[in-house]
Amino acid sequence: MNENYELLEHIYQDSEMACFTLEQLLTDLKEKDNKIKGIIEDILKEYQSWKKDAEEKLEANHQEIKEKGTMSKMMAGMGIKKEVKNDNSDASIADMLIQGISMGSLDTEKKLKAFDKDIDKEQYSFAKKFLKFQEKSIEKLKKYL
Repeated sequence: MNENYELLEHIYQDSEMACFTLEQLLTDLKEKDNKIKGIIEDILKEYQSWKKDAEEKLEANHQEIKEKGTMSKMMAGMGIKKEVKNDNSDASIADMLIQGISMGSLDTEKKLKAFDKDIDKEQYSFAKKFLKFQEKSIEKLKKYL
């Protein structure tokens, strides 16, 4: 796999995992009265769009789409349930989400730096926009800390 597709696969997998965890979180918060739910729904919609776009780009280039493993999802789901059970305040949820999105954005940034001379401009631009989206999501969540 060349760097263009590795970067797209990262965006796809990061978005897929984010969608899974945000959907899980919204399910766990369903009966709760959290003000942060609207922001979570907005971020989820954006991640769904990024996932779809990355998937389409991979498919258009006949690349196999690799999803995150079941174990990763199970662990994330259990972690979310535990966090919400321990403290479902908006500040705690924002903190948890900021940590998760930050990990993904750091990975995106590392890949951009590692591949910057080896990927085409379109893929580089796509990844930079994804990184900006992640950074904006973190800023939106900071209001709840």
